[in-house]
Amino acid sequence: MSIYILGIESSCDDTSAAVLKDTAILSNVIANQDIHKTFGGVVPELASRAHQQNIIPVVEVALRRANIQKNQLSAIAFTRGPGLLGSLLVGTSFAKSFALGLNIPIIEVNHLKAHILAHFVQGNEPKKVPQFPFLCLTVSGGHTQIVKVNSPSDMHIIGNTIDDAAGEAFDKTAKIMGLPYPGGPYIDKLAKIGNPEAFHLPEPKIPGLDYSFSGLKTSFLYLVRDHLKDNPDFIEQNKADLAASMQHAIIESLLKKLKRAVKETGITEVAIAGGVSANSGLRNAITELAEKENWTTHIPEFQFTTDNAAMIAITGYFKYLEKDFAEQTIAPLSKSLF
Repeated sequence: MSIYILGIESSCDDTSAAVLKDTAILSNVIANQDIHKTFGGVVPELASRAHQQNIIPVVEVALRRANIQKNQLSAIAFTRGPGLLGSLLVGTSFAKSFALGLNIPIIEVNHLKAHILAHFVQGNEPKKVPQFPFLCLTVSGGHTQIVKVNSPSDMHIIGNTIDDAAGEAFDKTAKIMGLPYPGGPYIDKLAKIGNPEAFHLPEPKIPGLDYSFSGLKTSFLYLVRDHLKDNPDFIEQNKADLAASMQHAIIESLLKKLKRAVKETGITEVAIAGGVSANSGLRNAITELAEKENWTTHIPEFQFTTDNAAMIAITGYFKYLEKDFAEQTIAPLSKSLF
């Protein structure tokens, strides 16, 4: 008998709902919040209000596109955390209420684990999925981690950022250069036509498998500030080279630690996940490194790189198989444990 999971994602500024039949995606609907562009970043109060407006129509559309009735659902999976508490409250409350009305289980999902398990969502054409155990480099605006994945329910962080995440470094770089929010895609676009060796940025010296991007971000700020003293048009005249140099420094840092993790664990099955996994420079660099080092790599489809409910639903599917259900008393956590 098939298992139908409704996934709900509301950790930040995107309201998303998806329906999976076992591991096959039937729908994946996302409502974006463009209002935050005006402020150059996500405003938590505005985000939670938008979630309240979007959650019901998004779920309705997801069910309609999946061509199923709500009483066919086996369970509802929702993001418990980490994320913005106000936004998480909307998704959690809706999931609990909807499941209670349907008399079906609810399943709490860790947002970061869901990014990793997004690799197991199947579309119209069967795709190759990672084989356990594998390493996953999870890179987003708020997190940068290397995770050893033994099974869908057994994951361990072996490398983490001690301060800023790589995605934040991309966005802050764009802000310094006066680019629109979110800045990551603009940096990626400019980097394609720039010289990655035009400007030298110091490599972070962090022991073990951990990351740090605060120093790199500060170095970029000082580089731009010093050049602007002599040339007010410095940024405009060097946009592509600045973007390429910073992107190169971030990717080099990411892959150097990942390469070390492969060597230490002996695991050559490698995946990337999270919003920054959409970056073309990172996707190309890890593909080239994999060919050189004889790794097997898994790069997510673009629709599964940013926050989406399909990744919540697939995580819910695996937890459903283990009967790992949540109680109705459960509450969201802004900084949930991995």
